[in-house]
Amino acid sequence: MIDPYAPAPPAAPPRADPARLPARLPVRPGAGRFLVLVCAFVCAACGLVYELELVAFASYLTGDSVTQASVVLSVMVFAMGIGSLAAKRLRRHAAAGLGAVEAALALVGGCSAMALYAVFAWTGDWGGLWADGPRCTLVAFSLAIGLLVGAEVPLLMELIQRIRRQDAGGAVADLFAADYVGALAGGLAFPFLLLPFLGQLTGALLTGTVNVVAGGALVLGLFGRDLTHRARWTLVLTGLLVLGVLACAAAFAADFERAARHAVYGEDVRVALRTGVQEVVLTGGTRGRPLDLFLDGRLRVGGHDERRYHEALVHPAMTGPHARVLVLGGGDGLAAREVLRHRDVRRVDVVELDAGLVRLARHDPGLSALNHHAYGDTRVHVTIADALTWLRRAHGGPYDVVVADLPDPGVTAGAKLYSQEFYGLVRRVLAADGRLVVYGGPVSRPRAFWTVAATLRAAGLAASPYRVPGHPAGASRAPRDWGFLLAAPGRSAPPPRLDAAGPRPRTLTEDGLRADGAAAERTRREGLAASTLVHPRY
Repeated sequence: MIDPYAPAPPAAPPRADPARLPARLPVRPGAGRFLVLVCAFVCAACGLVYELELVAFASYLTGDSVTQASVVLSVMVFAMGIGSLAAKRLRRHAAAGLGAVEAALALVGGCSAMALYAVFAWTGDWGGLWADGPRCTLVAFSLAIGLLVGAEVPLLMELIQRIRRQDAGGAVADLFAADYVGALAGGLAFPFLLLPFLGQLTGALLTGTVNVVAGGALVLGLFGRDLTHRARWTLVLTGLLVLGVLACAAAFAADFERAARHAVYGEDVRVALRTGVQEVVLTGGTRGRPLDLFLDGRLRVGGHDERRYHEALVHPAMTGPHARVLVLGGGDGLAAREVLRHRDVRRVDVVELDAGLVRLARHDPGLSALNHHAYGDTRVHVTIADALTWLRRAHGGPYDVVVADLPDPGVTAGAKLYSQEFYGLVRRVLAADGRLVVYGGPVSRPRAFWTVAATLRAAGLAASPYRVPGHPAGASRAPRDWGFLLAAPGRSAPPPRLDAAGPRPRTLTEDGLRADGAAAERTRREGLAASTLVHPRY
């Protein structure tokens, strides 16, 4: 019989929360905190490398660096917030959770460049804004990497507090200092070490290797005593598996890149190099095969169409005085080739940013034959410089003709070369009766084309439009047409015509130019604002 008046048995002591127990460290607490901060430094550096690698890779393949950076950064920051919230569920098992997060981040981030290139190579170009595979893959990797990066800081904070409790503000300050300094290191390592010496693919794989080694060493070496036997072996095997995948990917990176390049450019790739400014790929150009030149994945010179493009770019501008000619861009030497066909040209100045492209145009047998060895002509003088910077410091001139052989205005990196400020500098080096010819992109994209015209007008240059259709057979990657603007100082625009006393172009006729000018005029858009350095409108 139970005595209701008997004293109650003593209550069992409350069960300790494992998340609140101090960690059992193999080193002193001060050394343990230092090692956690070192891991935070390394993980932050790796995370920023993944972020920059996604931005750079997408920008190389599309040229629209502003859009790509905005997509990657906004998605990653959003995902980091979600990852931080999700990490709250892992706090009770912070060490094992951090080990799993770092292994997953190393695998996803390390393989991201290879996956993006594979999707781009075997599914086509980037096309519309969201509908195509490459852009969806970019968003998916940005989301996944952001989730995992966001989970790192809460878990590292929990581990620091388990080593030695301190006020929250001090712990946050220590961890964020290591995180931000690590981000600085990763941000500097990517453009100055990883990209130039290892390239996109190997650089990302090496970063993943560093990531999994740092995370695994911290968790297993410092907090291994707090893990169960099963958790330790699971993390060891997972880390080894990730390292094996990254090592295999690195071993086959060269073969993969070669296969992907053939998928993008065809089987006839002769030259593929990164010059420090851009990726340059040459296909064909020997044994009677047409030469194609690709810059950062975009067709710049199509063997079937290049003469049609370069004759239309140069010859209408050469009607009138043309003793001194300035070519902005045109490192391939093909615009200079057409200029030199006019025997009375005395000097041609070429201002090109990419020394590697100029070197290729001088020495590659296919490209040098195509440009008729233009750089061997004593009248040609090459300056390696950014065109806008060179114009600001230019003391030469005045020039009778300026040929702007520059990338499409839709390419963000080149938008400054289609700005009002740029054309104002060009006008400064033009002779009073000089002429400027500009490639304004396809007339089939009239808004961008007529924005170039509005920008020329704002800089005090009157312009006449004309267009040239693509080759009838058409290279598959060539635009449907090329739109040009022939401009001169003042209010009167020079009409596009051919010099009766000059060389006869193979692809242009006077009647054809007149008809093409009328065709371009019919697409005119009024009321467009000029594009400036601080407000690009392409």
